[in-house]
Amino acid sequence: MTDAAHNLRTVREKIAEAARAASRPPEDVTLVAVSKTFPVERIRPAIEAGQRVFGENRVQEALSKWPALKEAFPDIELHLIGPLQSNKAREAVALFDVIETVDREKIAATLASETARQGRHPRLYVQVNTGLEEQKAGIDPRETAAFVARCRNVHGLEIEGLMCIPPIDENPGPHFALLENLACEAGVEKLSMGMSADYETAIAFGATAVRVGTAIFGSRVKR
Repeated sequence: MTDAAHNLRTVREKIAEAARAASRPPEDVTLVAVSKTFPVERIRPAIEAGQRVFGENRVQEALSKWPALKEAFPDIELHLIGPLQSNKAREAVALFDVIETVDREKIAATLASETARQGRHPRLYVQVNTGLEEQKAGIDPRETAAFVARCRNVHGLEIEGLMCIPPIDENPGPHFALLENLACEAGVEKLSMGMSADYETAIAFGATAVRVGTAIFGSRVKR
């Protein structure tokens, strides 16, 4: 068994344990294997071990890896979990099945135009900057419900859930609790939150998807 396949099994077991501890069915939590920066030869063992949901940060990098993999494995579901630039919207709508980083009016309008043009409708999440970090993408938590409403009513987008990345030096629990409350206010059901260091905590706070990379694939090469 390759390292990725072994690590994948371990992460799945921990997800199931965390879900049961929270009195939730393990199948309610989707594992998004974050494959950003990793080459195809590191990703394929996870696919062969049965993983089908993956996350990438950059549209261009994903285009270099995933079209051939999705052709070989048609049931793969690919998530964009990094910031989306409006000039990459066409490629993003064509390639990704889920876009988790809708975070401003311009992107909402561009996605509405692109989905109508292509006739392809990736599932969408609004990214919330729960820590109000200047260097981080995401909408102000106080504007979340209104922004989700505008996405729906002005742009005709179906928003499935919310996503957040808590500040690295803070307890993630309050950020996960905040996102759960914001989802209730905005009328969305899905919560993408939790990464390699804190996905078990996120599950306790209601995460429906956790984004795990290094715990599966190992350390990344710094860029």
